[in-house]
Amino acid sequence: MNAAVNRLTRLRFPVEHSRGRVYPELPHPYRNDFQRDRDRVIHSRAFRRLENKTQVFPAGISDHFRDRLTHTIEVSQIARTVAAALDLNEDLTEALALAHDVGHPPFAHAGEAELDRQMRRFGERFDHNLHALRIVETFEHRYVRFPGLNLTFEVREGIVKHSRDFEKGESAVLDEYLPGLRPPLEAQLIDLADEIAYNTADLDDGFSAGLFKIEEMNQWVPELGRRWEEMESQFPGASEREQFQEVLRGLIDWLVSGLVQGTMEAADAVSVSSVDDVRAHPRRLAGFTIPAHSTNRAVKQFLHHALYYSEPMAEERRRTAAQIGELFEFWVAHPEKLPEHHVKLLPGSPVHRVVCDYIAGMTDGYFSRCYQQTLGA
Repeated sequence: MNAAVNRLTRLRFPVEHSRGRVYPELPHPYRNDFQRDRDRVIHSRAFRRLENKTQVFPAGISDHFRDRLTHTIEVSQIARTVAAALDLNEDLTEALALAHDVGHPPFAHAGEAELDRQMRRFGERFDHNLHALRIVETFEHRYVRFPGLNLTFEVREGIVKHSRDFEKGESAVLDEYLPGLRPPLEAQLIDLADEIAYNTADLDDGFSAGLFKIEEMNQWVPELGRRWEEMESQFPGASEREQFQEVLRGLIDWLVSGLVQGTMEAADAVSVSSVDDVRAHPRRLAGFTIPAHSTNRAVKQFLHHALYYSEPMAEERRRTAAQIGELFEFWVAHPEKLPEHHVKLLPGSPVHRVVCDYIAGMTDGYFSRCYQQTLGA
C-alpha cells in the first residue's frame, strides 16, 4: 500500500470540532480534550477494577492469562496502531479503546448474560456499553463541580456506538447520541481492534492451557495452517511453543494490516471526504479486507468450538452465572441487606436497578466475598 497516498487524513476527527462536555471547562494548557478524557478514564476506579475481572480464564489458573485490564491495553495498542496508519485521531481512538470495557460485570460474558436475564424479569435489559455510559456520566465521583467524568460528547458517543448503531427512539437514553448516524471512523475501529485482540489472545491463552492441539487449530483456520508450514520449514529446530508465538505474532500483524487496508479501500470506494460524510453513510466504513475477514471469522469459530464451549470453561460459566443469579434474587427479595450506601439509593430507583448496578460494578474477587458473606455458601 502507498501510505502517503491512501491515508485517510480527510476523515480524521478534529478535536477542535468536538461538541464539548455537558459541564463546560476551561481548556488545559498542554493537553487537548481527548487526551484529558483518556487520562480521566485511566484514573477512574472502574478502569482499575478491570484488573480483577475475567477476560476468558478465571483468576488463579495462571498468572500469565489475560484479565480484562491487560486485554484493554492490547486493544488500545492495536487501535492506536491502526489510527496512526490511517492518520486518524489517535487521542480519540485511545480514549475510546481504554473505555470500551469499563462497563463489563464480573465473570465476563457469563456475568453479562445472567444480569441481562435477571433484568428481563423486570422488563429491562443489561448491556455493558450502556452500563459504561452510566459509569462515566454518574457513578464515578472524582470532581466537586459535576457528576461522573464529564467526558466529551465524542467519547461518550463512542462508548455506546463502537460496537453497534441504533435508530431514533430505540432507547431514550441514547437519543442524544445522534441515532441513525454512524460514529466517526475512530469509534468504528474499536470493535474490530477488540476482535483482533481477543481472538489472538484467546488462541494464545487456550494453547497455553492445553485446550487444543496445533493440528486442530490449523485445520479450522487455513491461514494459520499455511503460516505453520512456513514456520516449520524456516525454523525446524524451534520448540512448538516458539513456533506458535511466531505464527501468532504474524497473524496479529496480518489482521491489523487487513483492517488498515480494508478501511482505506472502503472509504475510497464511496468517495467520502469528511467526518460528516462518514456519519451520513448508510453503513460503517471500517472493516477488514475479504481474506482478513474470512480468517478472523474462522478463528472465532474455532475458539467457540475449542475454548469457549469446552467443558472446563462451560462448567465455570454455569457456576458463576448461578451465583450471580442467587445473589441478585436474594438482594431483590431482601433489599435491606444491601450495603448502607445502596439502601439509600432505593427511594429514587427500583430495587432491581440498584442491585444490578451494584453487582455490575464488582470485581470477580469482591463478588465472591459478597457471595460468601451474604449467602454463607
